Amino acid sequence: MEQLKYGLEWALGLGLDGKYLNAGHMSLRALVVFVAAVIMLRIGDKRFMGKSTALDVFLGIVFGSVVSRAITGNAPFFPTLVASLVLVLLHWVLSAIAFRSHGFGRAVKGSERVLVRDGEMRWEAMRKAHITEHDLKEALRVNGKQPDVTRVALAHLERNGDISIITKSD
Repeated sequence: MEQLKYGLEWALGLGLDGKYLNAGHMSLRALVVFVAAVIMLRIGDKRFMGKSTALDVFLGIVFGSVVSRAITGNAPFFPTLVASLVLVLLHWVLSAIAFRSHGFGRAVKGSERVLVRDGEMRWEAMRKAHITEHDLKEALRVNGKQPDVTRVALAHLERNGDISIITKSD
């Protein structure tokens, strides 16, 4: 058992300062971190690294930053993996609470904004969201609609940053 521990420490360069890690150490660390990160992300939910709210993106960036430290040797290897797991579990817990509490979900994930109602742009909401008329017309085109805001029944800036559009019936 002691030989296995020694072999793992030697292969991963666990006792070395980051500047002394060679390509073999970093490659093996990258492999171990990749497998561990995939397992951690499977523990979390699918939105964690998908197109989602600012909270999801933020935690994804922090997660990537933390796991990269395990590869480069800028932080202790196993404690860094544990910290990464804590981030995934934190995301899972926050998402579960947000599912059960609309107010909490709004606080941590934000809320949607109505940008257009019955063909009328809501300029104050657009100003607060930094959305221009050109952005609305782009969203219409992306959704296969004519870029005519007067034909829009309702347009929302969603929590994930997408603009969803419901057009008026003809």
